[in-house]
Amino acid sequence: MRPVLFRWRGVTVQSYPAMLYVGLVAGIAVGNAAAHSAGMDAFRVSVATFVLLIPALLGARLFYASSHWKIYRRDLRRIWNRNEGGAAQYGGLAFALPLSAPVLTALHLSWGGFWAVAVFTILVGMTFGRIGCLLNGCCAGRPSESWLAVYLPGLRGVWARRLPTQCLEAGWAILLLFFATAIREGMPFRGALFWIVACGYAAGRLVLESTREQRPGAARFTIHHGVSVALILLSVTALASGWTKS
Repeated sequence: MRPVLFRWRGVTVQSYPAMLYVGLVAGIAVGNAAAHSAGMDAFRVSVATFVLLIPALLGARLFYASSHWKIYRRDLRRIWNRNEGGAAQYGGLAFALPLSAPVLTALHLSWGGFWAVAVFTILVGMTFGRIGCLLNGCCAGRPSESWLAVYLPGLRGVWARRLPTQCLEAGWAILLLFFATAIREGMPFRGALFWIVACGYAAGRLVLESTREQRPGAARFTIHHGVSVALILLSVTALASGWTKS
């Protein structure tokens, strides 16, 4: 598509890291507004967000590299190549969620309250991130003759009519963003919004993961399918427990 967004005075700006940066900035701004709306200390929420971004980005990249280990094992330095696409949302959550407990305690923020705001940051960032994937040509959809198919490059740069997986995932994130905005005032307990959105994202990812182009010899049931199922079960359990106690 357009892996290089633009060049200016000898500086090359790659599409994926540029969209990731824009998504993070926009997401933090939206999260700040959500914190104000929820009556939380927006400054403390922003500090917590910046601190947790580091392990989130690290986890996202490591999870992506581990799930594509056949590619990266021969050149470990590629894992830290910022110009390549590839960051797994699940890896970011796996690192940030447990590490958030001491960070939020130190900042005197409730776990549920913070993550109910953080979902807005995550969804906005995810939307721009998938646009970056589309421009970069990664996370491509499988060839298809469906009416949804669009002429796009695949994992090896081969152009064909494909399911626009990146656009579908960005669209799902936008729908979840509007849904979260609509229901946020009626939550029965702090943190319920996070688990509802997490369950919704995992359910969508479970379906959309099958629209992706798989490398030859790869299993049809991927690690992302497995994590999606686990996250749905965890979210339902957390929601049932929270509702019982409220």
